[in-house]
Amino acid sequence: MIEMKYNANFTACSKCEKSGGRCGSSSQKPDKFVCYCWDGPRQLECSQKSQSGIGGVLLVLVVLCIAIWYRKKKTGHSIFRTRCTSLDSSASDLEYGSKFYGVTLFSYTQLVKATENFDQANELGSGGFGTVYYGKLNDGREVAVKRLYEKNYKRLEHFMNEIHILTRLRNNNLVVLHGCTSHHSRELLLVYEYVENGTVADHLYGENTKSGFLPWPVRLRIAIETATALSYLHATDIIHRDVKTNNILLDSNFSVKVADFGLSRLFPTDKTHVSTAPQGTPGYLDPEYHQCYQLTNKSDVYSFGVVLIELVSSLPAIDMDRHRLEINLSNYAMNRIQRCAFDELVDPQLGFASNFKVRRMTILVAELAFQCLQHDKEFRPSMDEVLEALKKIESADYEALQAEEMVHNAAEEVVKMHIGNTPMPSPAEDDHAKLLSNHQLILSSPISVIDKWISGSTISSNSK
Repeated sequence: MIEMKYNANFTACSKCEKSGGRCGSSSQKPDKFVCYCWDGPRQLECSQKSQSGIGGVLLVLVVLCIAIWYRKKKTGHSIFRTRCTSLDSSASDLEYGSKFYGVTLFSYTQLVKATENFDQANELGSGGFGTVYYGKLNDGREVAVKRLYEKNYKRLEHFMNEIHILTRLRNNNLVVLHGCTSHHSRELLLVYEYVENGTVADHLYGENTKSGFLPWPVRLRIAIETATALSYLHATDIIHRDVKTNNILLDSNFSVKVADFGLSRLFPTDKTHVSTAPQGTPGYLDPEYHQCYQLTNKSDVYSFGVVLIELVSSLPAIDMDRHRLEINLSNYAMNRIQRCAFDELVDPQLGFASNFKVRRMTILVAELAFQCLQHDKEFRPSMDEVLEALKKIESADYEALQAEEMVHNAAEEVVKMHIGNTPMPSPAEDDHAKLLSNHQLILSSPISVIDKWISGSTISSNSK
């Protein structure tokens, strides 16, 4: 009898525990089995209704906890940080740096209003990192607003680089950064001074060629001012890394403003180079940097050499319609300079055939570009040397040189009349050397551009 009662209680207790209850007995009748459930005591087992109630409550609690955790995570990180979690420290650095360097923080709403909601009619141009729009601030200032395409790692790096580089520089030939948006803004925007006359590229072979032709004196002044800006950058241990005519802006007086420092690098003073993956624009990229992954300030010198050739020739750095070995303007120019075929290189509209001064100056600038375009960086001049050479080319006494040429030509005629047709050395062969030696235009270089352009560093395909 006792055994039967025990078995019955054991079976009831098992059912009770399986239903989520706890086994026990009545306080009034100790020998009576009771199943204590969440919603009260039961005779045998907890009801399914009580179980589903417990499950429902637990489910609600779990969902509520997840919602609270997600909300905290979302409110604790801005859009900027959630997309760039690896750069949280950089974002805070920007906020600190902008205050430290004195950069004005603009609101997104301000710049939307200034650009008329980024109206396409206000678009000034676009590049690899973003589109630039014309804008007018509430205080009447005209500005250029760069709107970065996306807030991914590279765009953020570009944004940060421009701020850290430009806020430490002060030079009349560098574009001025007025400010930027905060990292809490909907978009990353940079605000620059508005430079109204467009880019050098526009004036050489772009849309602005319709409005007028850039005469040679203006082109030489552009070269000198650009070299001044680059020389200043190198003196402050900065490599621009994207020197090109599209990044050289012109104001209303055709004065130069070098822009776009998104790829620029601070150069350690105790290093000969920085090892980094090649970045830049095709047609301007230093071949040694491209092959060896070694960035130096001579990489800017190479790019500037391409700019000099563009100023002389009015041709773009890349042209797919040229011969396949001369798609790059650097190859096209090197081939003609090596053959002294300057008449094939210089834009005839500059007056190469009719103006002695223009002819001599364009030849000398082309020769200087030849030095800048040497394949081996050790054979290229520094930007300081390039700047000094350009200034001397601009200030040389070309009237005296023209008089010398006239005397030379007259003497040659006399010789022909008296001793036959054996020609004297032609002005085309010796006037370059006279100008360089008499006026010391080009500083000493491992490569003499006067010596029939012989260079062990020149790519063999260039002469074919």
